[in-house]
Amino acid sequence: MPTETLDSAPTLGALYGRALLTARSGGDTLPDRTLELVNATIDADAVADYAHVCGFRVGGELPITYPHMLAFPLQMRLMTDREFPLPAPGMVHLRNVITREQPLTVGEPLVVRVHAERLVAHPKGAQVDLVSTVGTPDTEVAWHSRSTYFVRGATADEATDAAPPEPEPHVGDRPHAVWKVPGDIGRRYAAVSGDVNPIHVNGLAARAFGMPGTIAHGMWSKARVLAALAGRIDEAVTVDAVFRSPLRTPSTAFLYTAAAKDGWDAALRSAKGKDHLLLTVRPA
Repeated sequence: MPTETLDSAPTLGALYGRALLTARSGGDTLPDRTLELVNATIDADAVADYAHVCGFRVGGELPITYPHMLAFPLQMRLMTDREFPLPAPGMVHLRNVITREQPLTVGEPLVVRVHAERLVAHPKGAQVDLVSTVGTPDTEVAWHSRSTYFVRGATADEATDAAPPEPEPHVGDRPHAVWKVPGDIGRRYAAVSGDVNPIHVNGLAARAFGMPGTIAHGMWSKARVLAALAGRIDEAVTVDAVFRSPLRTPSTAFLYTAAAKDGWDAALRSAKGKDHLLLTVRPA
């Protein structure tokens, strides 16, 4: 797969405008190239702002979910290309699997790479995987993720291979925390991540895309759960999360956690017991 090296990180605001213009276009196949950003810089203030919004401790080490902030502009650059077969507006994040081989720190020069693969049919549309890696000049890959996105009503060929089994956490029936999810968390997370997908920041737009109203970003939910597990996660881990039902804002969510034989299990549920997020932490 050829590599296209970018001079700087794409501007997300411009890409969302581009997404609206390219929503009705699209090719039949995924872009056959990897986007690469060399010597990506980490802004300490941006990391601190992200940590505050997601509940992480502020320090020199990047939160395990933060490299997604570096990869997401490259993901959007691919997904807003006219050749990309699925429209970016209204895209829903279904699953995110992160493997951290070693922690990354503020100030390190990083190399970010993103490509798309596995465009397949979904019972209600189509889905695609965006694969991202982040490394240092001395370490080829220190962090890896696979984000699965879904578009309702889109079409794609049936998968010829099965996806890895989804996480099945075992957490019991007693919550360990009750969270009041603020009504503005979509806007606050958008401000630190650049992910201004309208389903998270505008109620009318969210309903136009089939949502019950504004919903929290899936990656905020994942980050918030991992922040609650801070100090109990090893350096080299794989964190697999599926986003089940939309987490409306504002709302109340219940966090369930349990120590597993070799890691941690967690679930975020509604007052009625509906799963919003299912998550497992296992050794890498």
